[in-house]
Amino acid sequence: MREMRLHKREVKDTEDLRHILESCKVVRVGAVDEEGMFIVPVNFGYLLEETQEGSQNLKLYFHGAVSGRKADTFSCSPEVAFEMDGSHALIRGDYACSYSYAYESIMGNGRIRVVEDHEEKIYGLSLIMKHLDADSEIFFSEDALTRTKIYCVEASHFTGKRRTAKA
Repeated sequence: MREMRLHKREVKDTEDLRHILESCKVVRVGAVDEEGMFIVPVNFGYLLEETQEGSQNLKLYFHGAVSGRKADTFSCSPEVAFEMDGSHALIRGDYACSYSYAYESIMGNGRIRVVEDHEEKIYGLSLIMKHLDADSEIFFSEDALTRTKIYCVEASHFTGKRRTAKA
């Protein structure tokens, strides 16, 4: 993968990456099918783990209907890209080109798969609910589990980036 142009903005620390993941409630997943490229925004849950080698493994879980363009594409074309961002703020300048924008983001690539295992489906849905509402205790009915596809994006590469406003 290409190195980040502005190294000073790269976020590598696992806890800083976790902070960005926590602050973002929507991930945009990009894919390609016979109709062309498309991006779908979805709520998500995540699992971020640090490896013994010091790198990070990231899995993103989200749900969708059992049919439609998203389901068709993800079933036959597993390569995806993803992006999430937050902490937006205008950075004012003295003239037009000196203005900027503060943000935090995570972008990456990976492979998507449909979660077939019953226990992992419940786990993925639980991560989604925990991310959206940490206080929720949700029961997932068998009917709802049957009617819902759960997807898992296993990131092969991702980067965090941050542009902060000067105080």
